[in-house]
Amino acid sequence: MKRALLRTILFALGPMLQRSARRHPGLGAFLRRHDAVVQIQLKDGTLGRHFHLQGGQVRAHAGLHPAPDVRMVFKDVDTALAMMNPKADMGEVVHAAKAFKVMVLGPDVLCVWFMQALNRMQSSGLQMGTPQPDGCTRYTMLTNGGPLFVHVRQGRIVRLTPIELGADDAASWQITARGRVFRPRRLATVASHALAMKSAVYSDQRILYPMKRVDFDPAGERHPANRGKSGYVRISWDEALDMVSQEILRQRRVHGPGAMTITHGSHHQWGNVGYYLSSLLRFGNLVGFTRVAANPDSWEGWYWGAMHHWGQSQRVGIAGNYGTVEDCLQNAELMVFWSSDPESTRGAYSAHEGTQRRQWARELGIEFVHIDPHFNPTAQWLGGRWVPIRPGTDAALAQAIMQVWVAEDLYDKAYVAAHTTGFEAWRAHLMGEDDGCPKTPEWQEAETGVPAKDVRALARLMARKKLYLAAGANGGGFGGAGRGATGAQWARCMVMLMAMRGLGQPGVNMGNLDSGTPLDHEFYFPGYADGGISGELNWNGNAVHNYQKMPHVITVNPVRQLVPKQHFPEAITQGHASGYLWDGLATELQFAPFQYPMPGYSPIHMIYKYGGSWFSTLTESARMEAAYRHESIEFVVNQSIWMEGETQFADLILPACTQFERFDIGEWCSGGGYLPHGFNNVNHRVIALQHQCIEPLGESKSDYEIFSLILQRLGLGAMFTEGCSELDWCKRVFDSSDVAKRISWAEFCKKGYYVVPAEAEGLRPAVQWRWFAEGRPKDIAEAMPLPSQWSGPMGQGLQTPSGQLEFMPETLQRHDPHNPERPVLNRYIPSWEGRRSAVAERFPLQLVATHSRYSFHTNVDGKGGFLEDIEDHRVRIEGHPYWVLRLHPEDAAARGIRHHSLVKVFNDRGAVICAADVSPLMAPGVVKSWESSAQYQPVEVNGERLDVGGSLNVLTSSRPAISGTHSMAPNACMVQVAAWVGEAPHHCLHHLNHLHHPATGATPAPLQEV
Repeated sequence: MKRALLRTILFALGPMLQRSARRHPGLGAFLRRHDAVVQIQLKDGTLGRHFHLQGGQVRAHAGLHPAPDVRMVFKDVDTALAMMNPKADMGEVVHAAKAFKVMVLGPDVLCVWFMQALNRMQSSGLQMGTPQPDGCTRYTMLTNGGPLFVHVRQGRIVRLTPIELGADDAASWQITARGRVFRPRRLATVASHALAMKSAVYSDQRILYPMKRVDFDPAGERHPANRGKSGYVRISWDEALDMVSQEILRQRRVHGPGAMTITHGSHHQWGNVGYYLSSLLRFGNLVGFTRVAANPDSWEGWYWGAMHHWGQSQRVGIAGNYGTVEDCLQNAELMVFWSSDPESTRGAYSAHEGTQRRQWARELGIEFVHIDPHFNPTAQWLGGRWVPIRPGTDAALAQAIMQVWVAEDLYDKAYVAAHTTGFEAWRAHLMGEDDGCPKTPEWQEAETGVPAKDVRALARLMARKKLYLAAGANGGGFGGAGRGATGAQWARCMVMLMAMRGLGQPGVNMGNLDSGTPLDHEFYFPGYADGGISGELNWNGNAVHNYQKMPHVITVNPVRQLVPKQHFPEAITQGHASGYLWDGLATELQFAPFQYPMPGYSPIHMIYKYGGSWFSTLTESARMEAAYRHESIEFVVNQSIWMEGETQFADLILPACTQFERFDIGEWCSGGGYLPHGFNNVNHRVIALQHQCIEPLGESKSDYEIFSLILQRLGLGAMFTEGCSELDWCKRVFDSSDVAKRISWAEFCKKGYYVVPAEAEGLRPAVQWRWFAEGRPKDIAEAMPLPSQWSGPMGQGLQTPSGQLEFMPETLQRHDPHNPERPVLNRYIPSWEGRRSAVAERFPLQLVATHSRYSFHTNVDGKGGFLEDIEDHRVRIEGHPYWVLRLHPEDAAARGIRHHSLVKVFNDRGAVICAADVSPLMAPGVVKSWESSAQYQPVEVNGERLDVGGSLNVLTSSRPAISGTHSMAPNACMVQVAAWVGEAPHHCLHHLNHLHHPATGATPAPLQEV
């Protein structure tokens, strides 16, 4: 019976494939890519059928062909029936592949093509998107800045709009607080950079064709010293792919494992398939590579400092935000925004969802205080008290506040006694009993610039009111003052301050209302950091969150060599480097140094660069030029969408398409991995199919397809794809999630999104830390700490050795007790580059460069469009969009600087030309900008090297924030600012015309001449 059924299925396969190809032109075109004879058979040869595919036509014959091009061989009938079933159990399919119960034999390119053709039969008939009355088709898209409707007409994007929820979408939650009922708007708010994506898609900075550096010959002279100087010539995809695949093999053969490294920026584009932790990681594992060990560059002080006081390692040291919106609105009386500007940082991916909640807080009469050198947009909008503070001195102010609490008996003594350890040593330090220097408001005034009377008043206010401390970007961590030399001191102080205030009691918590909405946390959909299709079980959340839900073949990188990101340039130019591991699995992992190179592995000789630029996110980033030009680097390939940053230092450029030109799937604001339940930043859980809205521009291809084509040349394409296209992988993710239980795949493809119903009021998550404050077992639904990390019975206490909030961290006492820059007792130590440092005499202004309000790291910046018309982002002078530097009128007047005039920002590390924004919103002595320009455009003017693209990280120090860590401190930076006199320096740029018409065959002009 089973053999008869298999014969029937094989008999029907040919006509079904032919009929589908006639009905769906896309499948027909796909079949015409190759001609082949494909044999499908049982391993013992007792049953089989072969298929002649030629010119898109399909003919089938019973029996075995003597010399097929491709053979699909099943061990037995049961395996064949399981895998040929249109509704196959993917767990069984993957198991059969792993156990070699099925094998696909033949040239890899034909194997991949045929398997994908079979899958396309099921997807070709799906309706994608919703027709609109104006002739457009409305698609859906998720971005780093929120979900969008994408309106397309005649193959071109017409407009982007936020997703507005309809009556058929799930109802919104509501909160009752102080006699009022609050409901969120039925709209997915989006960030400016999300709405600017149309301009980015059609930007003149797009790379549309493969290009090779004109003086690079892989078979001859490679001229590494000319990277960043030479021009490019267009080549074919076949030439480019052959070059990359042959070089990968050459590196293995000549140098051995580890000779290639893969570098990538963070937060490139959204999705569970195309993200770097998904398809890039799968590609890398299959070829083997030296991993770049990243540093936690958005939460430095929290990971290296705060974690030791309260655990939270699997949240990289930051606080969770369960139930905090409801608790804050119902109980809080005061919110202190300390280095927190959520109207600019928007909860990372959640856009302006928190704005309405902060408006509710204002309507309820909650008071606001803002501690920041900049009277930032949140402070401007909410109002309240502004405390302008000198950068890098926040820990001094925090200690003075706590000293007042001790001196005036204002802290929560019962809480400290019941829930903390080490307080007596901390109390003694605050009162000066250990060093003769009480940490009074008068003591801090010379450091912070904040008058002692204001500090004393602030301390009393914070003690008298139920306090929500909004520290850092998300209110309980991330960025802010944590990204400086004293960042760990500050983050540690934030935890200790809340320990003295009674963390977790009603109205006493951490948060800025950007997170903590009452959503359904148990409805399962994987976040982008949960591994996607990678098959990797170690460097993302795959093992915990995704692998057991979505069957896929695991992948393993046999190269154990690591190179530290912060010292990557020195690893190349000096041949060695050391670093400390960023791994939130356990607190203790951050104490173990590693060395590059690792015995048994090759030093790096090839760089595969993917995604966004490092030149504006790596401190002292001009170091990368020397690394790229070093003679030891034999090959640099850059897979990029736009000509930006270090793309200009590549030997070979592979043009990737945007997320609007390929399929993907994801959930808004859901990071997963080390940040579980990050979607509680938003008001509605929106899960979307990221439609392929238009065809890839020029000859660009999706990252997934580029990886697949390279691997097919190495015989690894079938293993990489598992026979799937990107849409097939989207279907696998969909089927693995709870969404498949609520909406059909066909309806999901048409509508494009699904809104998860809000949690019923009786099932809402408990308030973060409330269980701890009340001495109960933990009742927050998160898988942390791990079972072995509880110091007492599981669920009792925190992930610290004592299970308590520790004023004197035991992990530091055990593993790093003598580090003068991270003492066990959290002393205030002035910044090694600050007002009191030796360089301040020559460079008297403190530079603070925060995450941009308008772009997302380098994403979307520098692509034209309306972002370049926002004078708070860039100012156009003589046609060139200059990066903005904000400074106080007194500092401007002393230097003869006018509003929107050109200025040179410089120190011993370099110089950047910016447009001045003269503003009283800045504290004197401080200049403010953004850290993430996409453009790195060095020019030479009168013998001086200047950057006119806005890459301010040219000026920041590469020194670790703290010795014994792999950290960065971009906001520990002293500069001088001078008015620019003479011709605007951008005239020295020579731009690469990388979009030359393919018919001309012309060699492009040089990108720049320095």
